[in-house]
Amino acid sequence: MGTPFSQPQVEESGGRWIPLVIGVLVILAAIAVVLVFFRPQKATQVPINPYAENLVISDLKLSAAENFVGGSISYLDGKVTNTGGKAVTAATIECVFRNSMGQVVQTENAPLMILHSQPGYPDLAPLTRLPLQPNQTREFRLTFEHISDDWNHGYPELRFTQLTLK
Repeated sequence: MGTPFSQPQVEESGGRWIPLVIGVLVILAAIAVVLVFFRPQKATQVPINPYAENLVISDLKLSAAENFVGGSISYLDGKVTNTGGKAVTAATIECVFRNSMGQVVQTENAPLMILHSQPGYPDLAPLTRLPLQPNQTREFRLTFEHISDDWNHGYPELRFTQLTLK
């Protein structure tokens, strides 16, 4: 028979650290998996078609109007001149909007739409319908339904990202 006042059993001091070390290793492994598989990918910049250097943009004008639901639509009008030897039948322009600190607040890709007059009102047409011929200048319009409130209201940086030539 044991004595009524026996010594309590004492655990070895090293035994309680093993689950803690295993837990820390599991957490570190989980963090490593998250960092390796879920890290943000670097934005890959679309290579510029070498023919883009033959397209010259000029006479930019910004304007805004309200749409029928009370929102604001912004327009960027200008002229584009094809100084090269091929007709352009489609073009996409990357428009980079910055804030007052010079930081990018929005990037939009928009198709280049040619502004031409119909009887009574101006109209927009894609380059597939009205190709930009060599040594030709045409008026264009880019339309933006929403631009960040942080935008500095300056002209966006424009870059041709996709071109179809004939």
